[in-house]
Amino acid sequence: MQFYLNGAEATLTDFAKDDLARAVVNSLFSWARAEDDDERPTESKMGWWADSFSEEGDKFGSRLWLLMRSTLTTETLALAEEYAQEALQWMVEDRIAEEVTARAEVDGVDRLNLLIEIIRPDQKTLTARFVDVWSKL
Repeated sequence: MQFYLNGAEATLTDFAKDDLARAVVNSLFSWARAEDDDERPTESKMGWWADSFSEEGDKFGSRLWLLMRSTLTTETLALAEEYAQEALQWMVEDRIAEEVTARAEVDGVDRLNLLIEIIRPDQKTLTARFVDVWSKL
């Protein structure tokens, strides 16, 4: 997977230098527990064990992993956007961000890219682009 942070090619080390950027990577690429009605590529619902003990019902990670064996259709893109938006929504709820936008795009025949834009409370913007997300799911 290739990473871009605020328009420049980046590495995971670059994301680690910024708390918000690191939170984006952790939120998107950690596997959230599947819902009961989700189609799963495996028998397991996966997920982070500590979500079972959250008194507020918080969930960590994203359900992007559910798409790992999907073909790239408009429905898959819509689900990728939904899952990414869902995984990052906690930032708005916890007032770390004013707004979070997730967009999925097809790149070539079999590559899914994610474009993330976060507007911080001070109105500064963080943009992150993840190219070929499939390669890391």
